[in-house]
Amino acid sequence: MTTNVEKIVEQVKALPEKELDEFLSWLAEYELQHEDEWDEQIAKDFRPGGRLEAVLDRARKDIVEGRVEPLDEIIDNS
Repeated sequence: MTTNVEKIVEQVKALPEKELDEFLSWLAEYELQHEDEWDEQIAKDFRPGGRLEAVLDRARKDIVEGRVEPLDEIIDNS
């Protein structure tokens, strides 16, 4: 954690309950306002030419070549 984040954490921990509630409400609203940006970035990264295109191509190749086990089998065997 960076020094600035550590300072913020300590300040948040020191807030009186009412101010903490106000801060958490603001933070939740902030997150809601920015969640679409994250979804859009992920979609962009997986489009042709995107940063994660190679990862998706490799996963598809592994599936076709039988190097992938179904997740439910992995979970059942754990």
